[in-house]
Amino acid sequence: MIRVALYAFVALIALGAGLWASSSRQTAVPSVNSAQVLWALSLPDLNNQPQRLEQWRGKVVVVNFWATWCEPCRKEIPLFVKMQEKHAAKGLQFVGISIDQVDKTSEFARNFKINYPTLIGTFDAVEVSQKAGNQRRGLPFTVILDRKGQIAATELGGVTQEKLDALIAPLL
Repeated sequence: MIRVALYAFVALIALGAGLWASSSRQTAVPSVNSAQVLWALSLPDLNNQPQRLEQWRGKVVVVNFWATWCEPCRKEIPLFVKMQEKHAAKGLQFVGISIDQVDKTSEFARNFKINYPTLIGTFDAVEVSQKAGNQRRGLPFTVILDRKGQIAATELGGVTQEKLDALIAPLL
């Protein structure tokens, strides 16, 4: 009987933690200095060529930290591909930062037909995401930068079409 009560107690704690995590998915909007950390970021692309985020300044930039093994990442990337195609002419630029190996990321990018720059980060890139507001250091983590270069929104966890539309539409 004590064992059953202990299991029930642990289950309630886990449920509470899960509800708390899901109710507080969006992180606080970081400071301007946090945006500067992102703009200064330079990472290799899939061809091992260094790319600075700075090159997309002046556009609405959606920076997505992800990994090939991350299930919510796998679900949201087709949405990003669709939105990149739909809104590129309006100045929207997605940039994926994979926290994974180059070969796995390249294969994933081919299979998912990623049509936006894909950069290769290391766990150091997770630290950059933390400075941009990802306090839990989780994936996926998305940062939306406005045309002025400031962080307009951040989102921890997978995003939906509706959520992404609501965040991006006012910025285009």
